[in-house]
Amino acid sequence: MPEVRAVATQVSASSARLRPLINLVRGKRVDEALAILGLLPSPWARIVAKVVKSASANAENNLLLDPNNLRITKIVADQARPLRRVRPHARGRVGHVRKRFSHITVIVDEDGGR
Repeated sequence: MPEVRAVATQVSASSARLRPLINLVRGKRVDEALAILGLLPSPWARIVAKVVKSASANAENNLLLDPNNLRITKIVADQARPLRRVRPHARGRVGHVRKRFSHITVIVDEDGGR
């Protein structure tokens, strides 16, 4: 069965902020992962949950897979292009500000009887 993916691009959080959330749900079933992400206080958990729901909906609508049998096989947060700005500092110098962004990729597949 081909893998089903969903990608959220240019999420305004660094991959270091997203990595602990992603490690919690890697390898879990989709419904279990959504339950875990729903209980977390982080504002980024809602965005990760949205991408997991999107991957589940893609599997259900495009390949007619049962959403109750889906498992997250791969989930990554890759670094995107940062937004670069400058901030004035003392004595006419500049300080560089890099606002980091991420791409979240979720790949789901059927559970396979596990």
